[in-house]
Amino acid sequence: MKIGELKEKIFSGESITRAEALSLENADIEELSSAADDIRRRFSGSGFDACTIINAKSGRCTENCKFCAQSAAYRSGAKEYPLIGAEEALREARYNEERGIGRVALVTSGRKLAGGEVGRVCEIYAFLREKCGINLCASHGLLGYEDFVKLREAGVTRVHNNLETSRRNFPNVCTTHGYEDKIAAIKAAMRAGLEVCSGGIIGMGESFADRADMALELRGLGVKSVPLNVLNPIKGTPYENMPPLGYGEIRRTAALFRFILPDAAIRMAGGRGLLADKGRAVFRSGANAAISGDMLTTAGISIEEDMKMINELGYEARRP
Repeated sequence: MKIGELKEKIFSGESITRAEALSLENADIEELSSAADDIRRRFSGSGFDACTIINAKSGRCTENCKFCAQSAAYRSGAKEYPLIGAEEALREARYNEERGIGRVALVTSGRKLAGGEVGRVCEIYAFLREKCGINLCASHGLLGYEDFVKLREAGVTRVHNNLETSRRNFPNVCTTHGYEDKIAAIKAAMRAGLEVCSGGIIGMGESFADRADMALELRGLGVKSVPLNVLNPIKGTPYENMPPLGYGEIRRTAALFRFILPDAAIRMAGGRGLLADKGRAVFRSGANAAISGDMLTTAGISIEEDMKMINELGYEARRP
C-alpha cells in the first residue's frame, strides 16, 4: 500500500498493520515525513507538549542497561547522590514553570524506590503540588500497584517507564530485569489511575522492525506520551562506540511512530542536542513534543531555545 493510501486509512480511523508499518522502511523520506506531519496535524493540531526532568537521585544503579551512565556496572564518571530534598525540587520545578513548562518529572536511579524512599518522594510531590502549579510526573522504576496509588494520592498524574526497545531486542540491552517487568509496571500504574509515558531509545543496534514492534506494543498498551530518545554513546558504557544513526533514520523513525500512534505525543528526548538543527526536521516528520532542558547525565537544549524553536515552527506550547 502506498504512503498516501496508508495515510487515508489512518484518517478513516483504522490502524495500520505490522506489515504496513514495515513497508515504511524503504519509503521516500520526504514523502513519508510530509505524510506523518499531515497525520500529526489531523490528530493533534498545532499543540506542542514540552516537559522537563529533574535528576532527583543519581548513580549506583543495580541494573545493567548498556546505554546508561548511572549503572554501577560501568565506570562512566556519572555523579552519585541520594534523593534530593523538597526545597531543591521546588526551586527546579518553579524555574521550569516560570519558563512555560507545564510538566516536570522527578527521576530516580535504581530498579525501583526502596525502603522509606516511596514515602519521602511522596512528601516531595505533595509539597510541590502545594507550592506550585506545574503538573507532576514520576519516574521511579518498577514499582507496584500500591506504590503507584501512593504517588497518585500525593499529586502525581503521570508515570514514566520506558520499554527501551522491542521485546525481541530487550535481552541485548539489559539482563537484570525483563520486558515483562516493564509491562507489569505500566499496567499497574494505569490500574492505579495514572497516565503513562513510555517509549525507548533508537541507535542501540536494533532493526527497523524492532522499532515498529516497540511502537505497536505501546499502541496495544494505550500509551499516549511516547519519548523517542536517540542514543548518546557515553564513555564507560558498553555502547560508547556505537555508531551514530543518520538523521534520515531518526526522521523515518519519528514518522513510523506517528503512523502507528497517530494521536500520541511523540516526544523527542535524549540525544536531540546532538542534532545540528536540534530536531527541527524531526518536528516536521511526526514528532510534536519534547523533553526540554538537560537530560539525566548529558546536556540538553535550554528551555528558552526550545520555546523559540516551537514558535518558529508554528506550534503552540500547551500546558497539559
